[in-house]
Amino acid sequence: MAEKKTGDREKSRAPKRDSTPRKDNRDSRKDNRGSRKDSRDSRKDNRGRSRPKPEPEAEPEIEELEHISPEEKTFVLPGDLIGTTEEFEGGDNTYTIRGDIHTLATGYVMVNKKRRKITVKPTTSIPPTISRGDIIVGTIMNVRDSMALVQIGGIKGNDDREFINPGIAAIHVSNVKESYVKEMSQEFSVSDVVKAKIINTDNMRMTTAGDELGVMTARCANCGTTLQLDDNKLKCPECGHIESRKLSSGYGTGVI
Repeated sequence: MAEKKTGDREKSRAPKRDSTPRKDNRDSRKDNRGSRKDSRDSRKDNRGRSRPKPEPEAEPEIEELEHISPEEKTFVLPGDLIGTTEEFEGGDNTYTIRGDIHTLATGYVMVNKKRRKITVKPTTSIPPTISRGDIIVGTIMNVRDSMALVQIGGIKGNDDREFINPGIAAIHVSNVKESYVKEMSQEFSVSDVVKAKIINTDNMRMTTAGDELGVMTARCANCGTTLQLDDNKLKCPECGHIESRKLSSGYGTGVI
């Protein structure tokens, strides 16, 4: 009897085996590469919101330029009137005075009809540099008590060529002419086209001392009409207004 009880206790202590067949973990294991979504699509920010996909960069607009006159090319010199702000927006190599758009460089007038923009295209892509002693043509941009500031538009001998523009140059009161200058406003005015000589390239100083140097073209301060030469004075043919300038011997000729 003792042996029988002992055998029963041994049987009760033995663990029961699970008759359910075990699944192979390898069969249920999924390929991480197959089940994982593209991390780029599932990325979220700190608040759990999906991050927007970056928008593709817009391609830069190509400016379509044409000659302003379909029949012929319009060649211009610095200071020439090429349009008004009612018609166009001033572009490269232009400046605006009283709503009139003028040229800063020698070249051909070009327009973008879609954007209503007018520019001046120089006739060469190989620009020369400005050196001491060069004769230049430029436009007066500002007149102060002691100097006039000039935007250079062209170099004599390279009239139809673009050049490396150094920016604004200056004509000091001591370099206007050989005689005494009382007021700079009597020698130059904004929008005057001047012919000057480079005397210093470090700080872009110029001189108009000499007969051939000085104002080449000027406009009436009252009405904007081009002034005409009348006994060493400038007179407006429209309103009769008389003004004075430091004149070049080539005033009104257009010859540099």
